[in-house]
Amino acid sequence: SPGSSFSVTVFGGSGFTGSRVCKILVDKGASVTSISKSGTVPKWCAGEEWTNNVDWKSADLLSADDASLDNAVGNPDAVVSCVGVVGTDPDTLLKGNGNANVAAFNSAKRGGKLQRAAYVSVGSEVDACKENWLPEFFKSYFEGKIIAEKSAIDAMGGDATKVCLVKPTFNGGSDFGLLPPRVNYEYGSGVEELLFLPPFKFLADVTPGLIKVALRPPVCVDSVAAACAKAALDDSGADLLVLDGTDAINGYSGQPASTGLTDALEWSKEQAIKFYDWAKVEVPKAIDTVQSKIDESKK
Repeated sequence: SPGSSFSVTVFGGSGFTGSRVCKILVDKGASVTSISKSGTVPKWCAGEEWTNNVDWKSADLLSADDASLDNAVGNPDAVVSCVGVVGTDPDTLLKGNGNANVAAFNSAKRGGKLQRAAYVSVGSEVDACKENWLPEFFKSYFEGKIIAEKSAIDAMGGDATKVCLVKPTFNGGSDFGLLPPRVNYEYGSGVEELLFLPPFKFLADVTPGLIKVALRPPVCVDSVAAACAKAALDDSGADLLVLDGTDAINGYSGQPASTGLTDALEWSKEQAIKFYDWAKVEVPKAIDTVQSKIDESKK
C-alpha cells in the first residue's frame, strides 16, 4: 500500500467511525489529516501513540469560507468522509448530511491531487423505509446522503469507479442507539452471528421495511473503518465498489466472521462444567454435614 508520502484527509475524523479510519490509515503508513468541528483527539483513543501521527484540524464545513477550508484540507491524494448528522429538524439533516459533504469534497477536489474517495452513506434497505416506515423528517436525512454521494462522484470528475460508497445498516461497536442505529461490541457480535444463520437471512429477505432492517446483522464499526481505509489506499487500479450492507462491507474489509454467539455459548458451557465439578464435591459434603447435624440432634 502507499507509504507516508500518500496523504489522506478524513472528514469527521474525531467521530465514532472517522477516528478509527484515522488509526487504520496511520497503521498503514499514510500521512493523515483529520477535519472536524472540534479538531481534537477523541476520548476513546486519547494518549494512544498513533494519535501523534494525525494532524487534527478544526473546521466547520457549513460556515468556513473556501480559502480557510482549503487551508485545513490541503491537497490530499485521497479523502474519506464520515460526516453525518442525526436529529429531527429537516433543515439540519439536509445541511449536515448534504451541504457539509459537498463543501468537503469540493475542497478536496480543489487540492488538485485527488485520486480516490470513500464515503460512509446508509444502506439501501434503510433508505427504502423512508416512504412508509419512518417519520417525514427522515426524508431530509436520505436526501442529504444522496447529495453527498453525488458530490463524492463529482469530486472524482464524475468517475464513480474512483469512489467507494460504504453503506451500513446498524453499526456495532459503541453504546446502544437509534439515531444513528448502533449496538455495542458484545451485543453486535452475538447478534451478527445469529442473524447470519439461514433462517434469519430468509426471514430478512421476505419481510418488509424496518422489520427487514432489524433482521439484518449489524456491521462492526471496525469493519466500516477498514473498508474506508482500504478504498482510500487501494492503488491496484481496480474499480472501487458500492458496499451495501454487512456482507459486502465485511467481504471487502476482510472482517472475520463474528463469534459473539458462539463465544457466549462456549462461556456458558464452561461455567456449567465448572459448576458441575464444584457440585460433585461440595453437594455431598453439604449433605453429610446436614445428616450429621440431624444425627446429633437425635442423641
